Amino acid sequence: DEIKKIRLKGQDRIKSDQRILGESDFVIDVLSESEEQFSRKYKLKRLGYTFEKVTEKVCEIFELEKEYITGRGKQRDRIHARDLLCYWVVVDLGIPMVDVARRLDITPAAVSISVQRGEKTAKAYKLE
Repeated sequence: DEIKKIRLKGQDRIKSDQRILGESDFVIDVLSESEEQFSRKYKLKRLGYTFEKVTEKVCEIFELEKEYITGRGKQRDRIHARDLLCYWVVVDLGIPMVDVARRLDITPAAVSISVQRGEKTAKAYKLE
């Protein structure tokens, strides 16, 4: 009977159950943010951005060779470049961290840390 009453009032069209997801404003904000990320990811893919193309862009920004960025080592410039690369390919292109880890010959945990640092680098240098 309660369900029928709710349907009659037109409240069956609510986007979420507030008891589970919280206030509807919160849900709408989360959904719109998710949609923005989704559309950005596919826009970049449509423009032809791949792991290799992003790597080339990072090489240009830091004026480093591709082999230097993707190679092993803990030199400061290499780390900054690799952090930005990881951030862009994981967050913006949606490439799984495991795949990035394989390509860079590092652990997925190292990719995760690089993504966090890469976000700070991108914001500090106002890079998109």
